[in-house]
Amino acid sequence: MKKIAFCTLGCKVNQYETNAMIEQFMKKGYEIVAFEEKADIYIINTCTVTNMADRKSRQMLRRVKEINSNALVVACGCYAQVAKEELEKIPEIDLIYGTNEKNKIADYIENFQLGTFPNEKSVPFGNLTNGKVTDVMYQKEFLDFGTTSYTEKTRAVVKVQDGCDRFCSYCIIPYARGHVRSRKIESIVEEVKAIAEEGIKEVVITGIHVASYGKDFKENIGLIDLLEEINKIEGIKRIRLSSIEPTIITEEFLARLTKLEKICDHFHLSLQSGCDETLKRMNRRYTTEEFKKSAELLKKAYPNVALTTDIIVGFPGETDEEFENTYQFLKDINFYMMHIFKYSPRKGTKAAVMANQIDGKLKEERSRRLIELSNKNEIEHNERYIGKEVEVLFEEKEGDYIKGHTTNYMVVKVPYREIENTIEKVKIEKIENLELVGKSK
Repeated sequence: MKKIAFCTLGCKVNQYETNAMIEQFMKKGYEIVAFEEKADIYIINTCTVTNMADRKSRQMLRRVKEINSNALVVACGCYAQVAKEELEKIPEIDLIYGTNEKNKIADYIENFQLGTFPNEKSVPFGNLTNGKVTDVMYQKEFLDFGTTSYTEKTRAVVKVQDGCDRFCSYCIIPYARGHVRSRKIESIVEEVKAIAEEGIKEVVITGIHVASYGKDFKENIGLIDLLEEINKIEGIKRIRLSSIEPTIITEEFLARLTKLEKICDHFHLSLQSGCDETLKRMNRRYTTEEFKKSAELLKKAYPNVALTTDIIVGFPGETDEEFENTYQFLKDINFYMMHIFKYSPRKGTKAAVMANQIDGKLKEERSRRLIELSNKNEIEHNERYIGKEVEVLFEEKEGDYIKGHTTNYMVVKVPYREIENTIEKVKIEKIENLELVGKSK
């Protein structure tokens, strides 16, 4: 039995696609081993969202030969899609596949190993010799992996769409993922039913731009229609949304969403900046006022809602005044948690060649201030739950504790006992390292 190991970099979509690739190889009789172990094949599912992600991808690809010098090393995914020529210069890499090739990667690799294709290092675009990277911008339909029930967690990630048509000025992802393509509702429902049969209680609905779900269909179908169908599936207790565009949150959308009892009251609204001038340069298609309205609608609809977001500091041209506008806006919204990123120029994007690039030290200082604000918000939010009772889906052991998440995404841990993948009521007693600690009943 051949051994194969995987390394996943980047987003939840990559996580889903790695699980789907794992299932392909499991069906062919391969043994899945940890990435640090000796394997015959190593697949690195790359990310290219930042230059740092590119560097991390290269590091992991080079590291494999230190584990097993005779292993077959495969690069696939977003970085491979947009920078195949760069990866071809790395001698440790044997095969390169793009984002469109993941759904048949097991067949491609087996064909290569059988000698079906000559092992040439430099190949014309799209030829399947040392790999295959087709032009994703011409892909019109969602490439379905079929029913993928493999997961290592008590929650399962379900990919419902691919691609993005927003073309934000800092982002390379539309070129790595192509245009919006939505997965048929019937296929998604079939997969979620299979997940429920595995005993998994929570599904995370993810995609490259989830709010665009259905926009490529001829029928008038959108994200809310999909969520209504998933909500009907027996066995699933929680439906969690990954990052969504704030403009999808309207009174009409929430009128239907709030009727779905399985929807988690945690929403990750992608913001990036709290200053209108900066948002314009980013080519974000909303204003801070529109974002604020969406946030207020969610707070009104869900009393215990937790709002999280992503923020980029040091975007080209961001003045002290613009940053202060962002800081004040973030205070006003009072996010539960914020993921702070220092802007990093990404080759191939408009922002990379913009004037007035920001000094690294200034980015660091702005990042520090927002991280402090985020930590303060998280502590204050969690403190409100001391002495209260919450429901927790327990996921994994950590030291002497077992931990999990509430519907609104708070991390809660209790003294360890075997309650993994169960939902239990917990009375919160204290906060420890930003996490809530309590006793389950």
